[in-house]
Amino acid sequence: MATRKIVIVGGSAAGAKAAARARRLDQQAEITIIQKDPDLSMAACGYPYYVGGFFNDRNLLLATPTGVTRNAGFFHKTKRITALVETEVTAIDRQKKAIVLHDLKTDATSELAYDKLILCTGARTNRPPLPGLELDGVTTLLSMQDTDYLRTIRDAQQVQEAVIIGGGLIGVETCEALQLSGIQVTMVEFQDQILPFLDWELAKLTENHIAGKGAQVITGQGVQELRGTDGKLVAAILQDGREIPCQLAVLAVGVRPNSELAGAAGLAIGSLGGILINEYMQTSDPDIYAAGDCVEIRNIQTGRNVLAPMGDLANLQGRVAGENAASENRATFPGTIQTGICKVFDFNVGASGLSEKTAKAMGMTDYETVINAGSDKPGFMGGKLLVSKMLIDKADKTILGYQCVGPGDVSRQLAMAAMAIQGKLSIDAVANADLPYAPPFSPAIDHFIATAHIMQNKLAGRFKGISSMNVWQKHQAGERPFFIDGRGPDEYEQLRLGIGEKLIPLGTLRERLGELPEDKNQEIICFCKISLRGYETALILTAHGYTNVRVMEGGIMAWPFAREK
Repeated sequence: MATRKIVIVGGSAAGAKAAARARRLDQQAEITIIQKDPDLSMAACGYPYYVGGFFNDRNLLLATPTGVTRNAGFFHKTKRITALVETEVTAIDRQKKAIVLHDLKTDATSELAYDKLILCTGARTNRPPLPGLELDGVTTLLSMQDTDYLRTIRDAQQVQEAVIIGGGLIGVETCEALQLSGIQVTMVEFQDQILPFLDWELAKLTENHIAGKGAQVITGQGVQELRGTDGKLVAAILQDGREIPCQLAVLAVGVRPNSELAGAAGLAIGSLGGILINEYMQTSDPDIYAAGDCVEIRNIQTGRNVLAPMGDLANLQGRVAGENAASENRATFPGTIQTGICKVFDFNVGASGLSEKTAKAMGMTDYETVINAGSDKPGFMGGKLLVSKMLIDKADKTILGYQCVGPGDVSRQLAMAAMAIQGKLSIDAVANADLPYAPPFSPAIDHFIATAHIMQNKLAGRFKGISSMNVWQKHQAGERPFFIDGRGPDEYEQLRLGIGEKLIPLGTLRERLGELPEDKNQEIICFCKISLRGYETALILTAHGYTNVRVMEGGIMAWPFAREK
């Protein structure tokens, strides 16, 4: 049997994984990686943390878990894989089953035959049509070259002010990296919130945290021009005319697939601009596979194609493509529920599945949400705050989406949520999940399970909630429900909303019922720090005949608006 020739175009996450998987399954195959950049198998998700000084050894971005740099020599010696770096693929000849190579060092061209080809050409940063993009000081954060440039700026300490254009994942991670480097950062986001995978109220909590760390966040506003002097950036001009002084601007307005090579070869390209693949990561040509940021993949929940440029998904897809290129089509990639997480200073932020915003955009109406605030561990073990939002299908009670933010262990919550969503578990199943418990790791009832319990109470009519957004809208509209803060006086003095609430500590409520409205149909909204005491307050009031009592979900800790103190 002839030796199989497997060629991979692109040597970052998906490409390197595909090559390694193919080698493990076929020890005789001729496997070649073609990489346009000088580096291989880069840990791109680590770029902001190298820029921010979380670690100082650049090679760690290119190293194995044991510290060995994954360069061309490493791939040849340990895996017998040929890696051609600084080499560009300029064309694919599907009839000849060959690719055309351009050596960027020597300018020479050549051809390389393949039996199976895997395209892992990645993505590139969107570049909005702004005047001034050519100025010195304007960059992106997508490549090792970008990372080296920003790290040099950090180390030189010659830039005082920076503007980040875009408030998505890369934007907020870059904001942290630069702000921690002593640079005053202004992040500008055209939409009305940062981190678009979150619903507004949780995004606003994150924005408040960023502002509390000294960075400025401007939402609902775009940059219309980057202005320079003598070829160097000096300011960003916003659409409303405001001028933000800066010597550095980072474009972080998303990425788009590098699918031109595939399109020129006649492979099917989707409406989103990515290469179309099936569950085997196979393109419209059965001998060509594709994986990573260059492809469109199926959203498991909606059935629609999406772009999901995430490092973990690229690795999973590369593994499937590599296995199928080295053998029969047996491995499959089912798609994504679009789980993501990031660190923002002392805040952790993540989401999995559908947001309420997405559900509404899809025309969904038969759903329910709940917001819960609580601790990731007992207080005596240094527990930290979590604020989460759960979305379920009211018909079958399956969990459709989950978001969580706060200084606590968000990753644990998101991991549970992702498995519950992908496994189509109901809140009733989650409510009694047998999770690992000990005080160093979680409360006796984990925050995720507690959120499911609140949802059960809400569906059963025992918990009548109202979101902080709806409370704020009532307040702004001049409506005056009777607000009860069920905390203690000391807590009230330290922190309060200032929306006309009356302090009635839970332990005194039964003796102070005479201070409540005489009209038992008047709207009463109860809350406390996390609204656990608010819930208890509502139960007491309902038992005493009050008919219009609701609990502000998440309490003061989930309140994203200004407070009195």
